[in-house]
Amino acid sequence: MADREQLKERVCAEVDRLAPQLIDASHQIHARPEVQFEEHHACEVLCALARGEGLDPAQPAHGMETAFAVEAGGDGPVVGICCEYDALPGIGHACGHNIIGAAGLGAGLAAARVAADAGGRVRILGTPAEEGGGGKIRMAVDGAFDGLFAALMVHPAGADLPAMDVIAVAQVEVDYHGLAAHASAAPERGRNALDAAVLGYMGVAALRQHIGERERIHGVITDGGAAPNVVPERASSHWLIRSPTLTDLGPLKERVMACLEAGAAAAGCRIEVRWHDVTYAGMRSNGPLLEAYAANSKRLGRALADPTSAATPRVSGSTDMANVSHLVPSIHPMIAAGPPEAQLHTVDFARHARSSTGDRAVVDGAKLLALTAIDVWVDENLRQAVRADFEASGGRAASVPGI
Repeated sequence: MADREQLKERVCAEVDRLAPQLIDASHQIHARPEVQFEEHHACEVLCALARGEGLDPAQPAHGMETAFAVEAGGDGPVVGICCEYDALPGIGHACGHNIIGAAGLGAGLAAARVAADAGGRVRILGTPAEEGGGGKIRMAVDGAFDGLFAALMVHPAGADLPAMDVIAVAQVEVDYHGLAAHASAAPERGRNALDAAVLGYMGVAALRQHIGERERIHGVITDGGAAPNVVPERASSHWLIRSPTLTDLGPLKERVMACLEAGAAAAGCRIEVRWHDVTYAGMRSNGPLLEAYAANSKRLGRALADPTSAATPRVSGSTDMANVSHLVPSIHPMIAAGPPEAQLHTVDFARHARSSTGDRAVVDGAKLLALTAIDVWVDENLRQAVRADFEASGGRAASVPGI
């Protein structure tokens, strides 16, 4: 087995060689944002770059049109590296997934060059539909993460952080059915579906005063009627319900539904509920893997911020990478792609995702994931610690969580 330091120098050199292509891929994906399950251009940009480097990605993969998968290396521990590349409706790459896709691919390509010499194997996974579609969950059901020793990815933010504050989330869409009537001539004949939606919304607004510190509920009314002089016979809303774990999520879902159903009852309307078929879990960040990543980040001059410091920016949200973390040891650190005040899911962050700082995050992120993969391959003590931490956190889930 080759020397660890030599292997690390080689992967850094590989990423530097690939840097112009990785940055170009990031820019191409950023310029043509595609929402969940529609990421055909982004997927092809990354697969074309992989093919140009001698790999042959399977695409489509694991039952998804915009997913891909490719492996390289020897017969040792398999490290998975996840790429994301879907955008948000209306505001494009405001979560910086163009950076994740390019950095993840760059890490995988660089790691593939040394994997056999390091005694390991790398699996690069293109995972679509993170923004609500649960791409990784669907791929996990099809075996995409089977046989992995660890799964790695890096996410842009306004600071270098060991992890995001990841909480479980469920999505529900609600339709209210009332009775149309002329709003002026015969309002007494109508049953106002918009009133039902608004009353349900107000019930949830009151509920927010009495939920846990790490719980979140947010929703929008997606349909409120067609004309003001017609009593709306149909209205719709879309809700995200978040809690620290899947176990905590169940009772909160019941409380939210009580509010929404009360709105329908008060307005004399019928309610129709559609829960999304995937639920995001809470994250299990593997401590030893994070320590290895943190040491590599310090090597690149990116010392991770102290998560216990009041001065450290907080990033809270949900990700389908959390579900993967219940199947294999996983990490989801954050890499600075903008200033500390930069907030994900904003137009401002979409600009940072194609800035010089964002481009540096692509290159450094690729190096950090590849360097951490090398640590896993060459360090038996690290692997033992990773396994022990994973088992202490609950071990492998009996089935894919969130389905």
